[in-house]
Amino acid sequence: MEWVLADALLSQSRDPRVLLGALCRGEASAERVETLRFLLQRLEDEEARGGGAGALPEAVREVAAGYLVPLLRGLGGRPAGGTDPGPPGRQRQRVLRAAGAALRSCARLAGGPQLAAALAEEALRDLLASGPAEAAVEVLAAVGPCLRPREDGPLLERVARTALALALGGDEAGPAGDAAALAAGRLLPALGRGGGAALRAVWGGLVAPGAPAGPGRVGPRLLVLSALAEKLLPEPGAERAPAAREAGPDARRCGRFWRTVQAGLAPAEDALTRKRARYLLQRAVEVSAELGADCACAPLEGPGPSLFWWSEKKKDELLKFWENYILIMETLEGNQIHVIKPVLPKLNSLFEYAVSEENGCWLFHPSWHLCIYKRMFESENKILTKEGVTHFLELYETRVLPFSPEFSEFIIGPLMEALSESSLYSRSPGQLMGSGSPLGLKLQKFLVTYISLLPEEIKSSFLLKFIQKMTSRHWCAIPILFLSKALANIPRCKALGVEGLLALRDVLQCTIVTHQTLLRGAAQCCLLQAAMNLVDVEKVSLSDVSAFLMSMRQEESLGRGTSLWTELCDWLRVNETCFRRSSACSSIGLHKTSSLNAYVKNLVQEYVTSPAWEGGKNCRMPDWFEAKLVAMMVLLAIDVEGMKSQYSEKRRTQNVLRIFLDPLLDALVKCGTNAYMPLLKTDRCLQLLLKLLHTCLLRGSGTQDDEVFTLLQNFVMSTTESISEFILRRLTMNELSSVSDLDRCHLYLMVLTELIDLHLKVGWKRGNPIWRVISPLKNASIRHLQEMDRGQEPTLGGQIQRIVSMAALAMVCQAIDQKPELQQNSLDVGPMERFLSSLQLNQTLQKPHAEEGSSFFEESSSSQGWGKIVAQYIHDQWVCVSFLLKKYHTLIPASEGEILEPILPAVQMPIRTLQSALEALTILPSDQVLPVFRCMKILVPKLLTSSESLCMESFDMAWKITASLSDTQLIFWSNLKAFVEFVFDPKVLTIAAKIKGQAYFKIKEIMYRIIEMSAIKTGVFNILISYCCKSWIVSASNVSLSSAKNYSELVLEACIFGTVFRRDQRLIQDVQTFIENLGRECAANVVIENTKREDHYVRICAIKFLCLLDGSNISHKLFMEDLAIKLLDKDELVSKSRTRYYVNSQQHRVKNRIWQTLLVLFPRFDQGEENLKTSICTFLSVVSHLDIITENIPEKKLILKQALIIVLHWCFNHNFSIRLYALVALKKIWSMCKTLHIEELDALTSVIESSLNQVEITHGAGNAKKNWQRIQEHFFFATFHPLKDYCLETIFYILPRLSGLVEDEWIAIGKFTRFTDIPVEAGFQWYLSPTQLCELKPGDWSQQDIGSNSGEADNQSEWADVQKKIIPWKNNVPDLDLELVFQDRAAKLGKSISRLIVVASLIDKPTNLGGLCRTCEVFGASALVVGNLQCIRDKQFQHLSVSAEQWLPLVEVRPPQLIDYLQQKKAEGYTIVGVEQTVRSLDLTQYCFPEKSLLLLGNEREGIPANLIQQLDVCVEIPQQGIIRSLNVHVSGALLVWEYTRQRLLEQGHAPSGRLGPV
Repeated sequence: MEWVLADALLSQSRDPRVLLGALCRGEASAERVETLRFLLQRLEDEEARGGGAGALPEAVREVAAGYLVPLLRGLGGRPAGGTDPGPPGRQRQRVLRAAGAALRSCARLAGGPQLAAALAEEALRDLLASGPAEAAVEVLAAVGPCLRPREDGPLLERVARTALALALGGDEAGPAGDAAALAAGRLLPALGRGGGAALRAVWGGLVAPGAPAGPGRVGPRLLVLSALAEKLLPEPGAERAPAAREAGPDARRCGRFWRTVQAGLAPAEDALTRKRARYLLQRAVEVSAELGADCACAPLEGPGPSLFWWSEKKKDELLKFWENYILIMETLEGNQIHVIKPVLPKLNSLFEYAVSEENGCWLFHPSWHLCIYKRMFESENKILTKEGVTHFLELYETRVLPFSPEFSEFIIGPLMEALSESSLYSRSPGQLMGSGSPLGLKLQKFLVTYISLLPEEIKSSFLLKFIQKMTSRHWCAIPILFLSKALANIPRCKALGVEGLLALRDVLQCTIVTHQTLLRGAAQCCLLQAAMNLVDVEKVSLSDVSAFLMSMRQEESLGRGTSLWTELCDWLRVNETCFRRSSACSSIGLHKTSSLNAYVKNLVQEYVTSPAWEGGKNCRMPDWFEAKLVAMMVLLAIDVEGMKSQYSEKRRTQNVLRIFLDPLLDALVKCGTNAYMPLLKTDRCLQLLLKLLHTCLLRGSGTQDDEVFTLLQNFVMSTTESISEFILRRLTMNELSSVSDLDRCHLYLMVLTELIDLHLKVGWKRGNPIWRVISPLKNASIRHLQEMDRGQEPTLGGQIQRIVSMAALAMVCQAIDQKPELQQNSLDVGPMERFLSSLQLNQTLQKPHAEEGSSFFEESSSSQGWGKIVAQYIHDQWVCVSFLLKKYHTLIPASEGEILEPILPAVQMPIRTLQSALEALTILPSDQVLPVFRCMKILVPKLLTSSESLCMESFDMAWKITASLSDTQLIFWSNLKAFVEFVFDPKVLTIAAKIKGQAYFKIKEIMYRIIEMSAIKTGVFNILISYCCKSWIVSASNVSLSSAKNYSELVLEACIFGTVFRRDQRLIQDVQTFIENLGRECAANVVIENTKREDHYVRICAIKFLCLLDGSNISHKLFMEDLAIKLLDKDELVSKSRTRYYVNSQQHRVKNRIWQTLLVLFPRFDQGEENLKTSICTFLSVVSHLDIITENIPEKKLILKQALIIVLHWCFNHNFSIRLYALVALKKIWSMCKTLHIEELDALTSVIESSLNQVEITHGAGNAKKNWQRIQEHFFFATFHPLKDYCLETIFYILPRLSGLVEDEWIAIGKFTRFTDIPVEAGFQWYLSPTQLCELKPGDWSQQDIGSNSGEADNQSEWADVQKKIIPWKNNVPDLDLELVFQDRAAKLGKSISRLIVVASLIDKPTNLGGLCRTCEVFGASALVVGNLQCIRDKQFQHLSVSAEQWLPLVEVRPPQLIDYLQQKKAEGYTIVGVEQTVRSLDLTQYCFPEKSLLLLGNEREGIPANLIQQLDVCVEIPQQGIIRSLNVHVSGALLVWEYTRQRLLEQGHAPSGRLGPV
């Protein structure tokens, strides 16, 4: 049609210049510029035939310079609109394309190359001057092909280099990105097709050594490479044209090309970049196969195979390898594990191809295989990531792969990054909880195997990098645990030196600080084992080892007496003479002993020696780090010595310990009498003394038979007198006068407490040194406090002494309270008691004025802060008051009016004391309120009756403080425990229930708040239920449960308690269970106290409490009956819930817990008849155990006759499940009848036995026979014994497991035995099931309960709902005459007004082509382009097209011709629209189709090839809501064809009128 228009214009005027001038005037609309293009192309065609006008060159030069170039510059200066789906952007794009095509025609009609060169030079200047890039690129793309390769070679090189820089430097979006895409998609291919200098310049820029190759540069680089692929890869037949072969580059031989392709295959974020990389790889393989010549890429660095090579001898193997490789990479794009998993075996075959069977070397570069794993690791689908990690870890299980540096780098890089995801370590389906992570086990095996195969010279560097990678980020608890465990399992080898030990220490210090305690402790144990296995002791010194050990937390892992401690001692014993000697380990001291002993002796000597920089009496207290280190090394060394001398004399241990501690003991003996001993020295000695005692007394150390502890205890007791005198002097003689001295006060009081404990263990005597210190300390402290109350001006020294005195009194009170041996006359009121009782509680210490010449006062505001100091002072006051109230609790009156002149005001005026306690809660920080809670615990029971409102205020404020600490682990649990002991004290509960006032309801409100908090913070409910049950046990022994009955809701909630955990919480619990199952093998289990905060322990506590109740006791029985009624009410409430009920739903779990509790309670009740509603199948299941039910009934005949009649009735029920259960019951009852020889039933013998025989011999493989076999094999009928199996293990573990309940509901019997808070009698027999039930595995039979009212379903309509086809047009389209529409179309056959062309040349399947043909004909497309017209003869095509090919123009364009066809259509003004998901693709619902649109559809599997994507003007994607990534190509095409048609119909002013239906 365009040619007709051009001919018509030329026929109107003989002079084309007039026409060109006319078209160049007026507004530059798209139609005008396109008409100009038509005319110029027609003139170009005439000139080719030799009919051009003589003046035409001058005219076209004027058009180019005067009209087209300014037009392009003007358009290029406007905001980019290439991605704008609206009309302005589309019109601008049409003008740009038409002007560019017209400019190309001008360059060809200009009569020589000068115009093209001039335009190119000018456009290049604009581009280099940061002018309108898009216009300049359009000009260069138009005139570039007109430049001469030889004469214009330098210009072409400059254009090519500039275009390459633009293409590689563009952003993803914006004008620069549009220009970059234009340069890569149009300009560079146009230049490259000419070959020569331009192509060499582009290629040189792409593979230049200094070219940036970061992750962000891969996409643009691949864009350029895919656009030039046809020129960068040799063409078939090039071997017959050597000159041409030499002129063009061969990308296959370039290593940087292949590195770029590999970088795009896996790490690339967008699918389009990966697609371009796969296209280049596939194209290179195809070219190599077609050429049939050997080829090899030069290796970049190091030995190993080339990145790419080809051999004609191995063509079949190579084709198979690359075919499988590309298939895997394409399948991974689907991101769906069920699609990818069947392809993974091909990955195994890739390794078989890749390794030579002859010499065991790599044939293919291993980096290709690693690209596949990288792609899987970086998938957003975590299941696919886990599959990829698992597959990689299994590589060495079945094969031995040659060493490759790429593998080592891959393990330390992408693999470890993938392993940081916690969800990968979840259990496999069917694994029991606590059995360990399969991936963790595979990681251990892999690392052990891989390390064993590494060359010795590589092993050390690999392990060091591996450990350093563990320090490079903050790892979650679970990954770091399994990585550490894998390291610990590596066989011993000398691989790590000082740097490796430091890296392991960094892992301990940096990466596991915030993890859960047990997981953190287990990881520390593994890292220490790894250090012992991997460190080369000849490269590290004992100083390095001790510094590493100090990064371990002794209270979490390295506890004395654990297996880990023993293993460490043995390691030190074996290697003690091998450690690298340092200057500190010279020959000082013990010359004849080992280096370890010499090191420790020297360590203690240097520690005790006061440093030269001693700062006088006001120096700060030293840090505890050194004391911890020295104490640990002393105990390690003495335990090592004990290992060596365990079969020789035992006195050697004593002698060695004495030698170690001589400097310390000497200093401690002198500190009481030597007033000139440096203060820092005494501080350090006391710190070391404390740390020695604490390290010896850690859990798991077994101090009862510990010879070392006994020796240490004796040594310390020999210094008690000197130490106690020193402490007394320091605390009472005004020697502590600065803020920093408060830390010393704390140290002295801790030492004093430890000495008291030691003397109490060996037997307390009135005349011992500690006893002689306590009384003077108490009296001096009281005297100091009384002197300070005389109104003198406070000084810093005086206030510090006051704080020290109060702290000393608090320590004395705590010691007397906890050690009854220290108390004198129990109820005598002495001076201390009178003084404490008259204290001004909550008195704020006045901040003192700075003393002259003192520089230490600033510490009070800068270091600790005066407020913190005052808080500690008030805390110590309440410690003393708590001691006083506890000692004289019998003197506390119920009201203050009873005593006129109280001797002990704090005790005998309880209301005032409780008010002061409330005031203290507003002053003290949250970590200092424990003594106040203890005072409230004593006061509230006394005042609850007379001052209920004050007690309720105490409840509220205490709860507010406790609840606010829920995120503070260090102090929350101790405060919660104290709060529970205060509010839920048995006396408080009893009084509140008795008066039934507001306090009673406030307590219940707090109870439910605690239960609510426990849903988000595990372990909160455990504290409450454990305390209440333990307190009720005491009352139960006194034959009274009245208090518990008033709070039975608490027990009810405990019996049904259990939260549904998130997946990450369940994973952490699973791993913790795995660690606990390791037992004493993991030192963390020994050292860390099991807090029993799991949700299971709430129910365990309640059940064990119920088991202790006595059914013969009236109060116990009433409590259990009340609880049972409430449980049944709860069950009914759950049954009526509208929430969806399904297996393992929350409702299902609650009902299961209810009936578990009822099973525990039922034996305690009287065995009366109950009319319980149940289902028929459940009833018949119970009847099947009639032999056990009637064991103790002498006369069974009547019961059997009645049972037989009932069961026979149900055997004829129409429901299959009921019949099945009835037959099981019938079989059991009939066997009993035959055993008892009941004559009355002889008439039924033939009928019953023939029925049972018929069931047994049922033939066929139908469901009836299978179900009969399965139900008989079910544990309930085959193994379960209702009486023998009636135990806690069956109720809480075996039945939930066999019944298919989720593992969260299984409570192992070991947890009942480990929970010792609630003891049971020694003869308790409810634990272990004596039958084989516990050994069974869950079956696949599930009971189909049909209730007694099951017939109600039959009364309802059988078909409540039916399928109904939806016809959208029926409700949305006006009711038009369909015949007129078809008649109108028939009149226009072959003359469609649509300008839509659908290109389906890439589609292979006839079914898709047939469906598209039908769709295009229905919607009036102008043409359908196919790859081969022979497809219309295919029967599948014809079946789908239903003769549409007869009414629709079909055009044949083969795939290799598509680029030329698309460029031709572009020149004709068509917009090329692709259906593809790319970074820049537009939403179909937002895109407005131009009238002249060409729709390009991709291949079914590969989509649109990367080289054709460059030809697209726009990519459109169909919005999706589902999970599957793509639609069938026919469906995609149909959606776009309809959207185009809909937009055209709307433009014509009417709605779509053609209503479609199936034919």
